[in-house]
Amino acid sequence: MTRKYVLRPEDVPSYSPANHSGTKNYRLVGPELNGAQFMEIVYGDIERHAGAVAHAHPGMEQAVYVIEGEATAEIDGVKHHVSTGDLMFFPAEVFHDIQVITERIKLLVIYAPPYGEAKEKVLRRKTEPGS
Repeated sequence: MTRKYVLRPEDVPSYSPANHSGTKNYRLVGPELNGAQFMEIVYGDIERHAGAVAHAHPGMEQAVYVIEGEATAEIDGVKHHVSTGDLMFFPAEVFHDIQVITERIKLLVIYAPPYGEAKEKVLRRKTEPGS
């Protein structure tokens, strides 16, 4: 890759994020990629019947714009139907999940501050006593 200020998803390698299934993410803005200090932007492509299990991010806000497709999302215990043109906002520490209901969904994901897939920046719900 020779460009760092003008990018397309095909310019960067894809990765599968933690807590997600059937997902390919492409980091377009981030500290290591182009020196961003205060945000990270990711293009996401998630397959039908896949998505993310409930999780939250401590000290980090997340906004997700739906470029194409439909899904159900639970945010802070409330279920929503989201589709092309919708924007979801996940405040810090608020649990959220997403399940794709169309053939796929394409998303633009913004984290502030940058996430970088750091394990310490993810909270998971306890599933059993003592876990």
